[in-house]
Amino acid sequence: MSESPPPTDPQVVVAVVRSGGIAGIRRQWRVEVESSDASEWIDLIDRCPWDQETDADTGADRFVWRIRARTPSERRERELPDSALDGPWLALVQAVRAAAA
Repeated sequence: MSESPPPTDPQVVVAVVRSGGIAGIRRQWRVEVESSDASEWIDLIDRCPWDQETDADTGADRFVWRIRARTPSERRERELPDSALDGPWLALVQAVRAAAA
């Protein structure tokens, strides 16, 4: 009996979309993480307050961030005004942008 090959699907996928601003230009970044690095990314994802309410401080010419994360156990999605992009959210977005560069 032969062993089946390990799955090649990424263990963790994080996508960040920034829209709005003066020109209304949409930017997006995405990272697909293999199992060897999955735990550190899952830790970044778990630190974010996905269910916490934020002030809807979306005014003219402000960015809006849409963050989607998929791990082996769950899928999460959140939209944030630029003013709420701090702490663990900022760390996650910066990590995705750096990995996608």
